[in-house]
Amino acid sequence: MKRLMLAAGLTACLTGNVASAQDRGTAAEAEAMVKKAVAFIKQNGAEKAYAEFSNKQGQFVDRDLYVMVHSTEGKCLAHGANDKLIGRDMLEVKDSDGKTYMKERMELAKTKVSFWQDYKFTNPVSKKIEPKAAYCERVDNTTVCSGIYK
Repeated sequence: MKRLMLAAGLTACLTGNVASAQDRGTAAEAEAMVKKAVAFIKQNGAEKAYAEFSNKQGQFVDRDLYVMVHSTEGKCLAHGANDKLIGRDMLEVKDSDGKTYMKERMELAKTKVSFWQDYKFTNPVSKKIEPKAAYCERVDNTTVCSGIYK
């Protein structure tokens, strides 16, 4: 009986770890989502695209992956995880380490068409502040990003 319980507990732990790994997006998936989002903007226009990006049940939200769009001034134009951020000036907002990550993102966007950026943000799945790496592409006067939680 003890062996059966131990085996069941071990199986549950292993299965739980596998499920957790599957709940997280990968760097390749984040890049693919941004490329899909950029194509969607070009095909459908910004207004329709931003509404779709901000739809939590839409095609641009997958587990902990979602699209976010910010103007070069730091204003949030679309956000797949937190619609309360839409319209908000994020330029001076700091992460839990005190990093003004949006200011840094806008500086990166001035010199690069695409880039990765590290900061901390609330994971919509775990609801915890976690290290995040966002892949971003500059589109006109915006950045279109999606990121992975590490």
